[in-house]
Amino acid sequence: MTGPQSNIVHVIGAGLAGSEAAWQVAKSGVPVVLHEMRPTRMTEAHRTDGLAELVCSNSFRSDDAANNAVGLLHAEMRRLDSLIMRAADANQVPAGGALAVDRDGFSAAVTRALNDHPLIEIARGEVAGLPPAEWSNVIVATGPLTSAPLAEAIRELTDENALAFFDAIAPIVHRESIDMSVAWFQSRYDKVGPGGNGADYINCPMTKEQYDGFVAALIAGEKTEFKEWETNTPYFDGCLPIEVMAERGPETLRHGPMKPVGLTNPHDPTTKPYAIVQLRQDNKLGTLYNIVGFQTKLKYGEQQRIFRTIPGLENAEFARLGGLHRNTFLNSPKLLDGQLRLRAQPRLRFAGQMTGCEGYVESASVGLIAGLYAAADARGEMLVSPPATTALGSLLGHITGGHIETIEPGTRSFQPMNINFGLFPPLATVPTKKPDGTRLRGNEKTVAKKQALSARALADLDRWIADHLRIAAAA
Repeated sequence: MTGPQSNIVHVIGAGLAGSEAAWQVAKSGVPVVLHEMRPTRMTEAHRTDGLAELVCSNSFRSDDAANNAVGLLHAEMRRLDSLIMRAADANQVPAGGALAVDRDGFSAAVTRALNDHPLIEIARGEVAGLPPAEWSNVIVATGPLTSAPLAEAIRELTDENALAFFDAIAPIVHRESIDMSVAWFQSRYDKVGPGGNGADYINCPMTKEQYDGFVAALIAGEKTEFKEWETNTPYFDGCLPIEVMAERGPETLRHGPMKPVGLTNPHDPTTKPYAIVQLRQDNKLGTLYNIVGFQTKLKYGEQQRIFRTIPGLENAEFARLGGLHRNTFLNSPKLLDGQLRLRAQPRLRFAGQMTGCEGYVESASVGLIAGLYAAADARGEMLVSPPATTALGSLLGHITGGHIETIEPGTRSFQPMNINFGLFPPLATVPTKKPDGTRLRGNEKTVAKKQALSARALADLDRWIADHLRIAAAA
């Protein structure tokens, strides 16, 4: 990489956030070195040396920009030429109302795009400890599996312990091993999503007796033992292991991933299943399906024994069993400024899950804005942050200040957050009438409010792009 060191942006970590950050920096005309320690040093969860490897679900969740906050974030990222969204759209697989991807094709597309960009150098090898002092513009996007030397250096620099939680991985089943004389294809309420046809999930029905026995087996099953330093690590509620949910009450799973609503068993249409296990396509060929919501810390033998009691999965062959890994994130509202820079050392900017966002799309979106901030810095400019009314702006608000103020005395812990409409500033005027002038009633008010929030967000983002990204786009 040629050019003065001060004009080069270094991105550490080539997961979703780091890959997106590097893309945005280079697209802005600024040279970037993207550092990835795999395969020199692997993690507990990664299997390949591919960039942007998906280690948990293959779903980017809802793609409905008008009614869902994550779908809105998809739309905003597409407007900003997100590499992650470009690769996801090009490698989607059927998933009802969600945007899910072929994980190998997705990673290959991201890797190819970054390898082919003339302003991006990919450097394989671990950055063990703080980046060298001569790196004046750095994005740390090492994610939940940050290597110990770097994590410890950050702790020492901030005099602040990084918070941590556990993230669990769902198992993947070979499609041909599923008994379709018991199971059936259907999306909940026959909803059609991107690349789907309304029958995108495989559904396995359970009677009350089967469900009760399954829950009991989950609770009694042998679990992965915690190391001493892991025992006080909490889970993130958005990704709880299924056996932890089962321990919260016998009906918890029936109101969560195993809810039976919106589905009818064509093999026995007059009998309503007591609970239903859903599997979602995991690769473009349709040969692999992951068990939705079945993140687990059960030992491998127990997983096979217990999950094969699910009707239709008696002879299931597993391409991958579930697992568990430790996750880390910063106390970002205290440690980071409004441009994601470390207050103790502003040359370091953070992105992705390490900042306290949760989810693939959220991580990539924070990488996107971190890349734009870093590119502006390299040009000697200051980029105005996206409006708080946008999905991107509201997520940044949560990360950089959403939990500072408290109503009651005492401290409140900063926790990872998925994008949701609760993070958005309220509307100046809440819709009360339909386009035809009749009054909104019941759930119609909620739907209209979400649609108004989304419309405001996209309009405000378009204005921000026009006002503040012209120089970057032209560079």
